[in-house]
Amino acid sequence: MGTKRNSDENLHPNNKHQQGYNFAELCEVYPELQEFVFVNKYQTETIDFANPDAVKKLNRALLFKHYNIKFWDFPDDNLCPPIPGRVDYVHYLADLLKEFGIENNAKVLDIGMGASCIYPLLGNAVYGWQFVGTDIDKKSIDRAENILKKNKLVDVIKLKQQADSTNIFQGILSDGDKYSAAMCNPPFYKSQEEAMEANARKLEGLGIGDDVVTRNFSGKQQELWYKGGEKAFVHTYLYESSMFKTQCFWYSTLVSKKENVEGMCDSLKKLNATDIKIIPMHQGNKITRIVAWTFLTGQEQKDWKPEEI
Repeated sequence: MGTKRNSDENLHPNNKHQQGYNFAELCEVYPELQEFVFVNKYQTETIDFANPDAVKKLNRALLFKHYNIKFWDFPDDNLCPPIPGRVDYVHYLADLLKEFGIENNAKVLDIGMGASCIYPLLGNAVYGWQFVGTDIDKKSIDRAENILKKNKLVDVIKLKQQADSTNIFQGILSDGDKYSAAMCNPPFYKSQEEAMEANARKLEGLGIGDDVVTRNFSGKQQELWYKGGEKAFVHTYLYESSMFKTQCFWYSTLVSKKENVEGMCDSLKKLNATDIKIIPMHQGNKITRIVAWTFLTGQEQKDWKPEEI
């Protein structure tokens, strides 16, 4: 009987999850996963990926086993992020920072970190990055704070609430701030209806009927949809980034829709970005990308020194 599922060689070379999941090891560190593990028709151990409880417990086990996280809990109506895909973004961002001489003392701003606080947890665990995580939802801030306290990470990961939901960097960044990078996983959808339709298509692809669509649907409004969708959000994001040109070496965001990239690049050129990077990421059959940009001149890049932490 096999113990691994779904090797994915398209993940970043440094991603620990390229070869799939060793369920025996995961159940050893987190026994509550065991009840969800079964052997499929291909004689491979797996879980039901349409079951949100199973998926949450798998991701918790991955954090316990591979990232030294001892506590990770938040309500089921918050988005549960898949660890392999989230840590891929962290690895690609680390490559970009390293290319420009930033390896130690990196300080990263996570826009919209959510109740799971996943990017700060992973970035700190893998690379020792310091973080400031932002969110518009006070309950998400409180739940993330609880995770940080239980894992004794409050000294290296700080949280800030964005008081104005129409702003992204305004109210968060000030003249004295200096971050190695900003990262963001933006809301993809224009409305709850669009988000639920996409979820229904995903479940249909997994062979799941309509009866479980509602119970499998998780994610708060601010996590999944934004007026105007991803395109509107990222254009606000990059416009506001241009108001704080020297506060951050690299601004970055995930972009799920390829058609949004060209317009972003046109806008960034008009905003006088000095360098733009488009970094493809492949996870299974899904292709997404990181768009990263900087406003620093060549001399400012050479002179860059991280803020004292």
